Order: sequence, then structure tokens, then C-alpha cells
Amino acid sequence: MQDEMIVSLYWQRGENAISETERKYGRYLSKIAYNILSDWEDSKETVNDTYLKAWNSMPTHKPSILSTYLGKITRQLSIDVFRTRNREKRKSSEYAISLSELEDCVSGSETTEQSVELKMLGEAINAYLRTLPAEARNTFVGRYYFADSIREVADYYGVSEPKVKSMLYRTRQGLKKYLEKEGYEL
Repeated sequence: MQDEMIVSLYWQRGENAISETERKYGRYLSKIAYNILSDWEDSKETVNDTYLKAWNSMPTHKPSILSTYLGKITRQLSIDVFRTRNREKRKSSEYAISLSELEDCVSGSETTEQSVELKMLGEAINAYLRTLPAEARNTFVGRYYFADSIREVADYYGVSEPKVKSMLYRTRQGLKKYLEKEGYEL
């Protein structure tokens, strides 16, 4: 079923909107959640929460790209679950590993007074990513936005793992220089 049809089912409150969403995007959303949470039960629950959030938000929002809209919801819900769970205990996941790789470029503090600065930082990172060749940009986004493993990124783009590691390292170094030039203290 086409995305426009699925979105219109949500708008009409059609009973099969969620089942059609699950049929088309269930594996994609599960992969995003699992890469962050490293737990199938939490991932399944997060994907179900994604469907509920999409159901509740669709009458007011009409996403032009449904996969991106759902992926963003899943990613944010997964990060929320990850943070809640890891307040109690520390556990390794692709999300935690990818965050540790970015420590040199971006501070991890989350105080409310920094929310505007974080938004501006996100815009600066996006501006930098737009200057990169597609392969480097997509590798970076796959690793740090979707929390794909190095192997998954390499397999997806048909390159070796050392090449992916090298590209990510160079991109992080370039990002660090770019952010320093933009006035961010790292």
C-alpha cells in the first residue's frame, strides 16, 4: 500500500491503518529500536508505542514521507527508553557505542538552559553534513542517527569495515574542526 493511502487511513481513523503500517514498516522500525535498545522486548514495545503515537498525531500532522516520520518517532521513543533504563544500570548497545565515538565532537550534557544551544548545534551539524559527499554523509547518518553497527553500514554500502571506520573518523575530525570554527567549545 502507498504511503498516501496509509496516511489517509490514519486521517479517516481506518481500523487497518496500523496493520498496514506494521506490514510496510515493521521491520524497519524494529531495526531502529533494536539498534538503540539491544533488547527485542523493549524494541517491540517501542514500535507498538510508535504506532500509537502515529495514530494520535496523524489527525493534526500529515507527513509527506511516512518512513521518516515513523522512524523519527521510533528513534526518539527508543532513546527515551534507553535513558530511562540506563539510569538504573549501564548496558552496551550500538547507540551507546556510537555516542561514545562522538564524545570528542559533541558534549552530552542535557540541561534545559542548553536546549536552544543544542538546537543550534543540531543545525550546525546538519549544515556540515550537507557539505559532505553522499557516501560520507550517509555513512555518518547510518552510524549515528540510525545507530547501525559498523558491519551493517559496510554491508549496506558494499565497502569494507576498515573503510567505514576511516570515513567515520575523518568525518568526526572534520565535524570537530567545523564546530570549533563555528564557535563551539569542545
